[in-house]
Amino acid sequence: MPYIQQEDRDAFVNVEKALQETKINTPGELQFLIALLIKEYFYGKEYRYQTMNDIMGALSGANQEFYRRYVAPYEDGCISRNGDVKYERNIFREDLARVWSKDTENT
Repeated sequence: MPYIQQEDRDAFVNVEKALQETKINTPGELQFLIALLIKEYFYGKEYRYQTMNDIMGALSGANQEFYRRYVAPYEDGCISRNGDVKYERNIFREDLARVWSKDTENT
């Protein structure tokens, strides 16, 4: 998440207030607002891959920050209350060992 300087945030105070006064009730409304933000960012910029990649990167970063700050702690709480998934064997480690052994055989 871009933790921008306070003086840069000041430019968005009115946007934040408008969002607080507007009830976003559905995932469709949320997506609509995200699309508006993208449109405004994109306006006047070159129609090129770098611009689109910058947008995709910002969306991906926001997604990861949402997961880190909200989803992961929620899941950790559920694990604490309900217990973790137990595996009788570490399938991931065994799969990696098989892949690594095949890689070393081919070198």
